[in-house]
Amino acid sequence: MTFIHTVGSLEPVFALLAAERLPNWHIASILDESLLSSVIANGHVAEDVSDRLASHVHSARANGSSAIIVTCSTLGEAVDALAAKSATPLFRIDRGMAERAVSQASTIGILATLPTTLEPTTRLLESTAKRMGRPCKFVSKLVNEAFAQLKSGNPETHDLLVQEAYAALSAEVELVVLAQASMARALQAGQHDRPYLTSPELGMDQIASLLRLSRMSAD
Repeated sequence: MTFIHTVGSLEPVFALLAAERLPNWHIASILDESLLSSVIANGHVAEDVSDRLASHVHSARANGSSAIIVTCSTLGEAVDALAAKSATPLFRIDRGMAERAVSQASTIGILATLPTTLEPTTRLLESTAKRMGRPCKFVSKLVNEAFAQLKSGNPETHDLLVQEAYAALSAEVELVVLAQASMARALQAGQHDRPYLTSPELGMDQIASLLRLSRMSAD
């Protein structure tokens, strides 16, 4: 199994989650922070970013990986496009979170620290609600400056900004979705007025279940 990361601090997080859920799998990772940097600079996932992501997927497959997981939600739609043509199972990390959110609430808040993640996450939730036949309302909120603080080595400031935005958004909705895996750390401690969902655990739960079923079918 190979993870493709765009934020270095997430490597140990997903290595642990994978080891807990799929203990007999070999775990590898590819880190390319320039993918996310390019999307932020351009304001969208440009063709060269999709091509570089495809190159990483090809490299993982060539090295014998039997499953590939992209942990950057900003790249989710590019992952879907590649997955449709990939012989190796290729997953975006946020689908499990989206399905859980839509099944649990009808008014859902979407919290993000990057506009380039807020938009694809909103589209994922909307399409998931339509597919599941759920009449959901979505309320989005962008946490300005939080990601820049994280990248500048100020995680405490990042966490505080996310916590403040969560408190404001939770007053309007039944449940809050944290659009980026890097945001999960901000709400891990303390009491919260509304339930919230993050992609790492829920994404890995879903992916591990699918991979176990696939292996059982193959056997």
